[in-house]
Amino acid sequence: MKRKSIVILLIAVLVVGGMVFYRINNNKEKAAAQQGPRGGNSSVKVYGTVVQGQPFSDFLSLSGAIEADEQIELHTEISGIVESINFSEGGRVSQGQPLLTINDAELQAQLAQAQTRNNLAAENERRAKLLLEKEAISQEEYDIASADFRTAQSQIQLIKAQLSKTVIRAPFSGRIGLRSISKGSYVTPTTNIAQLVNTNRLKVSFSIPEKYANKVTLNNQIKFSVQGVEGEFTAKIYATEPAVEANTRTLLVKAITSNSSDRIIPGTFANIIFPLETLENGLLVPAEALIPVQNGKKLFVMKNGMANEVMVETGARTDEDVLITSGIQTGDTVLTSGVMSLRNGSKVQVNLQ
Repeated sequence: MKRKSIVILLIAVLVVGGMVFYRINNNKEKAAAQQGPRGGNSSVKVYGTVVQGQPFSDFLSLSGAIEADEQIELHTEISGIVESINFSEGGRVSQGQPLLTINDAELQAQLAQAQTRNNLAAENERRAKLLLEKEAISQEEYDIASADFRTAQSQIQLIKAQLSKTVIRAPFSGRIGLRSISKGSYVTPTTNIAQLVNTNRLKVSFSIPEKYANKVTLNNQIKFSVQGVEGEFTAKIYATEPAVEANTRTLLVKAITSNSSDRIIPGTFANIIFPLETLENGLLVPAEALIPVQNGKKLFVMKNGMANEVMVETGARTDEDVLITSGIQTGDTVLTSGVMSLRNGSKVQVNLQ
């Protein structure tokens, strides 16, 4: 019985001693972990990356609209009955091609009447001139006859001009839309005949924020895509508004692109890539490496096995990386994770990513 009690006592002493040893050892480890970032002898394990210059292109993603280079509603200049329609809806037409003819019977009758009056006025002017030479009439009487003749000539020219308007011609080459008239319809200058659109060249219209307005240069190229159309297209900037729009604080820009294959339809939306700058050796670091501070941003660079705090200036950013414009150089080892617990001069053990 006595021996059993001694065994139990020994076991209890061992258990208590083990617990005390564990607590002391655990506290030492915690103290060492806390001491490491403050410049103790222990090194903090962190991840890092060696910065290398690489090609980098900064751009803006914008929305825009596709517009026809030329687009008009066709109208007549005179009123009348449609005698013939010389185009197919949705088809292509050439510049100068007759599209529509209006009945000209009334104008032809007016022309015949005007020509008869002109012949009479011409004869009267001839006789008056002979009489004036014989001093049989006054200069004033001759001037009246001469004026009547010139008026008759002008009337013929006016009617011929009206007759030329009875044939509606395409002002430029393009694709003609759906017509709203038929043969026999009575049309007036307000009647919309159809739309004519030049789809060989298209305009890309978009607005750029005023902070980037100085990046817009005439003849610079942009890239764009259109939903539902495969591939990427290019366009050349040809014009801008002279001033920033006051309400939106944006600058309206227009570019021109070829559409000889008719793949792009005017009126659709465009997703535009507007280039800002291109660098051959841009220094990019992971966004997680940057630490915001009161007067800017900082990161840690490993030098001689220690974390060295460096203030940096940043530029554009991608989904994961940030462009560093000053503060680091090619070959620096930038610490990327675990940096929030670091202090300047902390010993680090870096695993390169």
